[in-house]
Amino acid sequence: MKLPRDLSGDDLARALCRECGYQIVHQEGSHIILETEEPSHQRIAIPAHQSLRVGTLSAILRSVAQHKRVEREELLKFF
Repeated sequence: MKLPRDLSGDDLARALCRECGYQIVHQEGSHIILETEEPSHQRIAIPAHQSLRVGTLSAILRSVAQHKRVEREELLKFF
């Protein structure tokens, strides 16, 4: 499945909070900081840009998928 080309950082953060159990901790400059305790502690930073670069989006999704022990394609259905 192809990555979306027009996904904003805000949309990604909201989707991860809604579907994957993350919470917005705070915003530091142009980065939104999310964290989760399920299955263990993880903190990620998401650039609050209008459209995320494909490599940045891929790296964030790979990190979340590895932490949650799911396939990356499973996460893509939320967008």
